Amino acid sequence: MLVRKVNRKWLIVLGLVLMVVLLAGCGGQINQTTSTEDLQNGNFWQKNVVYYFALTLDTFADWFHGSYGLAILLITIIVRTAILPLTLKQYRSSKAMQALQPQMAEIKKKYKDNPQKQQEETMKLFQQHKVNPMAGCLPLIVQMPVFIALYNAIYMNQEVRTHEFLGLELGEPGPWYILPLIAAATTFIQSKMMQKQQTQTMPGMGMMLAIFPVLIFVMALNFPSALPLYWIFSNIYTIVQNYFLYVRSSDKGKEALAK
Repeated sequence: MLVRKVNRKWLIVLGLVLMVVLLAGCGGQINQTTSTEDLQNGNFWQKNVVYYFALTLDTFADWFHGSYGLAILLITIIVRTAILPLTLKQYRSSKAMQALQPQMAEIKKKYKDNPQKQQEETMKLFQQHKVNPMAGCLPLIVQMPVFIALYNAIYMNQEVRTHEFLGLELGEPGPWYILPLIAAATTFIQSKMMQKQQTQTMPGMGMMLAIFPVLIFVMALNFPSALPLYWIFSNIYTIVQNYFLYVRSSDKGKEALAK
């Protein structure tokens, strides 16, 4: 079944993403710091990626009188706005798949004894309507290099690691699980806002959306406070975005039907 295959692909993508983040976290435990300028003498990743994130953080912090917390907020807004076209593509693809559900059900019924033909016809339907069932994972995949580079920029920069923001030392895990809990809660809220539409088009997504906040909480326990802070800022951006994409548009649709 195509839908089942797509669901498996989503789980594989998520598993790989989480594995990469966890490996980056393990590697980041090395107690090594350097200046932003010295990153240019490092390996390929440090010279060509981490250096520019560290430089950007330093520049934004200078704008905000040394506040790296506000610098992380600004870089979050920039990253999320930059990937907004991908998010809108995800939304349109999800809406298109939702509209194709009756036709997909007909194909499933017509070729119930021939899974291969069912898959071929479903793919033709997607191609005909220019629908990409994997479009939903693009924003997440694009954010992961940012997440890892920001992690490295924080752990290798003494200025960031020792900076305090709202009473939290950005280079160390926060006390009392405050940030992990907020990161998990905001992840749950933003997932819940889009769950109905996602699970209608991809049934296996419901379980993944339910597990994701728990995974975020577990990961955030071991990350320096700056990373859950970035995730929280990103989730708040997504919650506002999802309000206009899913909640408000849904309410307008209901009002239209009522008339």
